[in-house]
Amino acid sequence: MSDFKPLDPLLHSQLRLAIISLLIGLDSAEFTFIKEKTESTAGNLSVQLDKLQNAGYISVTKSFRGKRPLTTCSITKVGIRAFEEYVENLKKYIE
Repeated sequence: MSDFKPLDPLLHSQLRLAIISLLIGLDSAEFTFIKEKTESTAGNLSVQLDKLQNAGYISVTKSFRGKRPLTTCSITKVGIRAFEEYVENLKKYIE
């Protein structure tokens, strides 16, 4: 049992894991795309994005498209490493 490492509690949340899983394969994604793919509410998604950003797992860029606000997210190197470690640790539980 000593081979088991605790799973990252930040990534163990279903929505945060879904966000990171989406972003790992993309250069970046708009808020509306993430919201649609995760079937999340805007409020809940905003809270979870803040948590991931505060941990350094994602970067969030706010800009405008015309007069409309545009939020774009991308995974950071720290986020990629955290996701890879999470997956490796999860594999140990499955084996």
